[in-house]
Amino acid sequence: MIRTLHQKRFFFLFALMFVLSACGWAEWPPPEDGPRATNRPQTSGGSATAFVNADAVIVGKGDTVYGLSKRHRVSARAIIQANHLQAPYVLTPGQRLVLPRARNYVVKRGDSLSVIAENQNADMYAIARLNGLRPPYTIQIGQRLTLPDVNRTQPVSLPTAAAPPPKRKSLSTITKPAPQIVEAPPARTGKGFLWPVRGKIVSAYGGKSEGLKNDGINIAAPRGAQVVAAENGIVAYAGNELRGFGNLLLLKHTGGWITAYAHNETLLVKRGDKIKKGQTIAKVGSSGSVQVPQLHFELRKGKKAIDPIKYLPKV
Repeated sequence: MIRTLHQKRFFFLFALMFVLSACGWAEWPPPEDGPRATNRPQTSGGSATAFVNADAVIVGKGDTVYGLSKRHRVSARAIIQANHLQAPYVLTPGQRLVLPRARNYVVKRGDSLSVIAENQNADMYAIARLNGLRPPYTIQIGQRLTLPDVNRTQPVSLPTAAAPPPKRKSLSTITKPAPQIVEAPPARTGKGFLWPVRGKIVSAYGGKSEGLKNDGINIAAPRGAQVVAAENGIVAYAGNELRGFGNLLLLKHTGGWITAYAHNETLLVKRGDKIKKGQTIAKVGSSGSVQVPQLHFELRKGKKAIDPIKYLPKV
């Protein structure tokens, strides 16, 4: 079964909104394939070459998960999971952290990116990003691919807006405090959704080649153009922790509706802000996995992605 990019990303993102509300993180490219510098823990500081291939690190004063992730080129999420860290992920000087590394795979006859992803229990789009592959994601026999971290989180079901965070396996007996839940969204206008930005649709909703699927639409627009809220709502997420989407906003609306606005240059609102229909909430950019300014816009009813064109005014 081929999973879609935005289903997997948003399933994870909505879990992230409730679990990681106290800590931001970002993924970083894995090191180039080659011999490890050492299997002994590296202390914070040291030479730049010591950062690249270490299997473990001794926490220094002022170190954070995010900082170590960037310095050692290891996913912060993988560090958190491999070391069974609990929110808010405070580190103690002298603490030893395992630095899990990425895997490699050599392409065989009959392989495709989706087949490899399924067999290796990995996200095919994460594989594409790690290896600089672009649609239609052509690969060659004998080609060496970097696979995502062994400890990468698998997709989870999309919780409802008021649901508690999903249970996670942990060796720790410490109970995590319940995250703060955003307020209920204001009533919708009842006059339908607005276009978040005007421009040419460069990627439509639906299936693409190689089993890909766009769960929204991508609208080309000038850098810095105003992005407006499609309806009255409340900001459920504002950040850039989800690799590929860049600066991302999620707005909750009454009736179980959710709108998403990705690849922004600047976010002008924050989590918990009540938003009016037509209010400027961001500026168009090319953050995340895109190269030219555009807005990725999604419309969802609960867990289900819906073609926004069916609900936007005719142009």
